[in-house]
Amino acid sequence: MTPTFLGRLQTRLLLFLTVGIPLTLPFAIAIDGPFFSILFWLMFWGFVWDALYTLMQKFRWDRDWPAAYQVGAGIWEAFFFLLFIGFFALLGVGYYNFSLFWFLVHYVVVWSGSFLASQVLMRIFFPRWRFRGGRWF
Repeated sequence: MTPTFLGRLQTRLLLFLTVGIPLTLPFAIAIDGPFFSILFWLMFWGFVWDALYTLMQKFRWDRDWPAAYQVGAGIWEAFFFLLFIGFFALLGVGYYNFSLFWFLVHYVVVWSGSFLASQVLMRIFFPRWRFRGGRWF
């Protein structure tokens, strides 16, 4: 499946709402940290990255985005987010309550859950999703 730009945005939003929020909730309850703010900013920057990924995909001969590229994109997004936090205090995150360790644990849990949901669960429960370019409507 080659996701369209609209399909990428819709799928990312759906995964953040159905997978990201439930996986973030235990972190927010158990640990004092800006986990929902981080989730929001990751979703926002993910929308920006999706525009770039759609453009990059057009240069591939098969216009496909294999799972290995998704893993690389996940690593790049975490690295970029950490750089951005280092230069700017994002609303709700700030320097004073940001823990690198808990950010990485939270990021890996949410990203892995979203990746597995998109690669396994969505293909099982929503087979038409693949043929619509990831679009929901």
